[in-house]
Amino acid sequence: MGNGTRPAEHRAHEDSRYEAVRSRDGRFDGAFFFAVETTGIYCRPSCPAITPKRHNVRFFATAAAAQGSGFRACRRCRPDAVPGSADWNVRADVVGRAMRLIGDGVVDREGVAGLAGRLGYSARQVQRQLTAELGAGPVALARAQRAHTARVLLQTTGLPVTEIAFASGFASVRQFNDTIRAVYAATPSELRAAAPARDRAGSRRAATPSAGIPLRLAHRGPYQAGPVFDLLQHEAVAGVEEVSGPPGRRVYRRTLRLPYGTGIVAVDERPGSPATGSGGWLDARLHLTDLRDLTTSVQRLRRLFDLDADPYAVDERLGADPRLAPLVAARPGLRSPGAADPDELAVRALTGRTEAERLVRRHGKTLDAPCGTLTHLFPEPAVLAGAEPDGAPGRLAAALAGGAVRLDPGADRDDAERALLAVPGVDPRTAAVVRTRALGDPDVAPPNPAVPDTWRPWRSYALNHLRAAGEWEQHR
Repeated sequence: MGNGTRPAEHRAHEDSRYEAVRSRDGRFDGAFFFAVETTGIYCRPSCPAITPKRHNVRFFATAAAAQGSGFRACRRCRPDAVPGSADWNVRADVVGRAMRLIGDGVVDREGVAGLAGRLGYSARQVQRQLTAELGAGPVALARAQRAHTARVLLQTTGLPVTEIAFASGFASVRQFNDTIRAVYAATPSELRAAAPARDRAGSRRAATPSAGIPLRLAHRGPYQAGPVFDLLQHEAVAGVEEVSGPPGRRVYRRTLRLPYGTGIVAVDERPGSPATGSGGWLDARLHLTDLRDLTTSVQRLRRLFDLDADPYAVDERLGADPRLAPLVAARPGLRSPGAADPDELAVRALTGRTEAERLVRRHGKTLDAPCGTLTHLFPEPAVLAGAEPDGAPGRLAAALAGGAVRLDPGADRDDAERALLAVPGVDPRTAAVVRTRALGDPDVAPPNPAVPDTWRPWRSYALNHLRAAGEWEQHR
């Protein structure tokens, strides 16, 4: 619709967005982007630059849509580095599922046809739905993601530009160069030279893939790192995971099985992260055997640490409940952790920690280059199904390996839960844990305790508040 024919509701919506831009409200970073027609630049809402005049501003749901309209990323606020929209993790419709799959790198690996096949739609239907709602189709969305990955590698590693082009998912160096110029109005060399001092220092320390890639994993609003690291420490499976250091300064490390190779990741607990404000980050370092796995590994870490959540929306709803209000006030920004490997999480939810460690020792793949106590990858479902076919873990692994149970980012949550409950040995409580953690559902209640509907659509977060306060225990 043109400006003169917009309905009043749409104008009011855009006016409220402009107020967020005018007040530099970081709560909306990643929820939408704004572009300035007089400069050709697009930004995050909290950009510190001088606020443009209202009639020069356009709004976009995604960075890809802004890029598709010819706008370049602001070098000051780096809008491509914002947390992802919380909608993509909350929504169970085809658009939300598609965005999760694109974030996991499916378009780069399997093309639009592969994305559509996973969603159960035709490529034309997926293109139409994404374009209608987000202003960009799957190819453009994946291109924007590749550009962001390339910028991270250019500014945080000393890798040759040619290696970065293919590691970012581009089909050719020419395509890589053209995209970087279009998105950032700079050549790859210029973009590298313009890196902030912190990133330039990181690139000197990270000249090779084996040295690791330093990253800042952004989040919006307050972040309660302590309870997340408490849970990860309680669950850590020897050989695959470890948590070291004193509370407040712990480091979580784990191995990753990825589409092109393997990885080891370390994530730091930030002592100041519970503070309120527009947001912050967790420091991480990735060691990958194949740099093409960077985008996928980052997205899996974001799901594990629930970094794309909207704590303002969650806390506002749960804080209105008399029982939860003091818990929310004590722990603003409490997250609902997900999983770095959904299939692994499902098996572990069924077996518990001790049995999972036995499975790792007997059937896990030994790393080619073990790192301290990290020695193995968790057993692949097909390996586990073949090695122990008669037990409940083996039956679940067979369903995962055969596709009867799908837990990938684009899986339909209701279908996945029904398929899980059809596996002998999987009870409703285990299915609820898998739905919460492996599928990232923010609104899951356990099958037995009475959980009020007033906690919807954030029941997963409500239960995490109860657990953090010692009022509820999730037996696994």
